[in-house]
Amino acid sequence: MVNDHRNSLARSRLVGQPLLYAISIFASLGVFLFGYDQGVMSGIITGPYFSSYFNHPGPIEVGTMVAVLEVGAFITSVAAGRVGDIIGRKGTLFIGALVFTLGGAIQTFTLGFWTMIIGRIISGFGVGLLSTIVPIYQSEISPPNHRGALACMEFTGNIVGYASSVWTDYFCSFIESDLSWRIPLFLQCVIGAILAGGSLLMPESPRWLIDTGKDTAGMQVIADLHGGDPTNEIALAEFQEIKDKVQEERDSGEDRSYATMWRKYKRRVLLAMSSQAFAQLNGINVISYYAPRVFEEAGWIGRDAVLMTGINSIIYVLSTLPPWYLVDRWGRRAILLSGAVIMSMALVATGWWMYIDVPQTAKAVVVCVIIFNAAFGYSWGPLPWLYPPEIMPLSFRAKGVSLSTATNWAFNFLVGEITPYLQDVIKWRLYPMHGFFCACSFVLVYPETKGVPLEEMDAVFGEGKPPPHSHASTLI
Repeated sequence: MVNDHRNSLARSRLVGQPLLYAISIFASLGVFLFGYDQGVMSGIITGPYFSSYFNHPGPIEVGTMVAVLEVGAFITSVAAGRVGDIIGRKGTLFIGALVFTLGGAIQTFTLGFWTMIIGRIISGFGVGLLSTIVPIYQSEISPPNHRGALACMEFTGNIVGYASSVWTDYFCSFIESDLSWRIPLFLQCVIGAILAGGSLLMPESPRWLIDTGKDTAGMQVIADLHGGDPTNEIALAEFQEIKDKVQEERDSGEDRSYATMWRKYKRRVLLAMSSQAFAQLNGINVISYYAPRVFEEAGWIGRDAVLMTGINSIIYVLSTLPPWYLVDRWGRRAILLSGAVIMSMALVATGWWMYIDVPQTAKAVVVCVIIFNAAFGYSWGPLPWLYPPEIMPLSFRAKGVSLSTATNWAFNFLVGEITPYLQDVIKWRLYPMHGFFCACSFVLVYPETKGVPLEEMDAVFGEGKPPPHSHASTLI
């Protein structure tokens, strides 16, 4: 009788895999937003009305407008770990979306260069919180055999955001007024407001709840993710495994400072940070932020350059789909290594075609950029967001991901700021330079984490034994 009542309650609300995928997809709006923001500037900075409104800015001014968002993102990504530990993953998601929406509104109604800079920085504050907390939240609600796929779905959301902004830029380029760039900037506010409101309805991370002593609430979320029955054996085993790990970390008596994390988990922190650094040094934001300029260098002029960027963005989105299937079958290492090789070859070829500058260069560069984007989309795009929250223990997960995300935004800013200058000074040599960094990323050794429960990651790094309560990895 009791079980029948529980089953009827479970059927009346979203539970099990439908709940898991629903909250994963909705949380992906957080990465959709910074994908949109990365792409939206690439199209509007080449538009005549934008250029005229800002008095025909030079490469330094353009680079600053584009890259200053990363300054804000860097600042809050460093703090996001602490914020996420204090107010929870869900609360951090809400604040990040709210701040991003405010920054987007300031950009939309900007009165000049400095107002735009302020709006970009404030949006960056929101992006820093979202880009740190969404991967943490995603990893903490996902079972081991779904974790990679769900993280890759999250990255697809990021690239759908990028593609949406590019095509919005293209269609708005036909508007003969300042609305041609204000409308694309306004649309990010709409998505941000939807995320802020919807985040209030999402469940909190069960691992954060248990870590903060809210065992009953944590058990309820786990039960909901396993079909809604709190007596489910798999749900009970998972709860006990998390609880044991939390107790083990508390019994160790160590504080949770950054110094302790660095001393005890230095290798993991460096791997997490390096994955994000190479994701930027590999050259993706030369394309994401400045794709129309890259295509203009190759011979596509004006609106045609934005159109080529839009076509490239569609293929970019499609390239993020295979990892949904492959990442939990091939594993992380094989995908990272193969992606690095293909990206390096594509970038070197891009530079070579620009160097020889023949009639075929325009089309050849489009092909090379598409190959590069596709390789990045299935490898170094999603995995550096999956890897850091996987390898860090619960007690330091938020802080470790904060550092890795801050590394992303620091190198993101560096690439975004200097790219317009390097495009003018070293020209075609810029692309083989990033190809060299792709080759360097091939050399690093990232331990395989495929199918390993988060509470058993110590064994992967030779730092402990698997906990006694190892739960099944499938949802009911």
